[in-house]
Amino acid sequence: MVNRICIFEDQHYRRLLPLVYIRPEYELRCGILTLRQKIEKRYPKTPITLHSRTYLAGLLRDENPNTGVNKFNNDGYLFLNGRILAQPDTATMFPIDGSDMLYVDGDTLVAARLNRGAGEILERKVPEALNANSFKGLPITETKVKMLSYPWDLIGNNGSEILSDLALLAPVIGERIKGTLYEGAHLVNRDQIFIGEGTRIKPGVVLDAEGGPIFIGSNATVFPNAVIEGPAFIGDRTLIKAGAKIYEDTSIGEVCKVGGEVEASIIHSYSNKQHDGFLGHAYLGKWVNLGADTNNSDLKNNYGSVKIVIDGKQVDSGSMFMGLIMGDHSKSSINSMFNTGTVVGVSSNVFGSGFPPKFVPSFSWGGSDGMTSYDPERALEVAGRVMARRKIQLSAAERDVLMTVFNLTNDERMSFAQAKKAID
Repeated sequence: MVNRICIFEDQHYRRLLPLVYIRPEYELRCGILTLRQKIEKRYPKTPITLHSRTYLAGLLRDENPNTGVNKFNNDGYLFLNGRILAQPDTATMFPIDGSDMLYVDGDTLVAARLNRGAGEILERKVPEALNANSFKGLPITETKVKMLSYPWDLIGNNGSEILSDLALLAPVIGERIKGTLYEGAHLVNRDQIFIGEGTRIKPGVVLDAEGGPIFIGSNATVFPNAVIEGPAFIGDRTLIKAGAKIYEDTSIGEVCKVGGEVEASIIHSYSNKQHDGFLGHAYLGKWVNLGADTNNSDLKNNYGSVKIVIDGKQVDSGSMFMGLIMGDHSKSSINSMFNTGTVVGVSSNVFGSGFPPKFVPSFSWGGSDGMTSYDPERALEVAGRVMARRKIQLSAAERDVLMTVFNLTNDERMSFAQAKKAID
């Protein structure tokens, strides 16, 4: 009998780098909720166990003290790939009741139902990534399910997922407008606007939900003359600055400060883009800061498909629109410019005139005039200082993860330096 669910990482997590260097793939946001939260909502009464790469396990345990991480007993488990974009029929496609079964899509393990003995199979040595070979001998069923493979999949599905997540959250939302609407705030299609408790909508703000719903969490502030077009999500305690223009299909997570122009983008949480400048079809990780007048291009002049460097390979996104992908703890200086489909790793500092390279390795320092390695101790010192401003301490587990990422990306920086030297 299956009495637990394990959300796991598979070998294709690398396609989501650099966004998953400091988190498992299922902790990425798409819409209002993370991929993990969507799965949990589809199986509300079943306890959850988490599987992750080994170096992330300590941090994951700190963040989830009541959830098992990389620990399995001999209960029955339904294993679900963390890249699944859970839909209303997910629990029907992969029920907790039934015989042992592997569900695969080509070379991808989508799910596995194991009624007993998971501890005997996995506890001896929990693999970094699960695949079909982790459960040899089980009958196999071919299946098709919506999964997110690359960063642009998160961005492309964001608008529709805001609608889907609202349907999941509707039973607990209750009253639609709980915050304060100041005189002079304008709500268009009011029935599709949700404002949390303690949130303030200042004079001159326009919330336009004709194109889709707008969900604003608790204790947020939307300053005067800002415009938000739905579908859009604004997280708890986030500040939308005066005159900001937040266009459709945008999700801004908790405790962010955002101004300027943002379109079809995801800002994970605790990140700042306070000033003027355009961010479009982009994904920013956690603890990112974009300097004043930072802009990214999200459309090539020839209107062609955007190619992006992912895990050392150039991949065609198949999309005409793709902007900036920036990993956690990275920063740009004032007046920074990012070309279409630029990828910046973790803990990098980009500055200077002109466009930086379209791929900036993690722990890099510089811009178009050249880049060097960012000393990890200095990077950790800055990260601690930034987090302290939000009254959050950089934990030992977070330090360990960041140092591991520095070591994991050493080859990236060396290859980048060698390629630059060859060009010069």
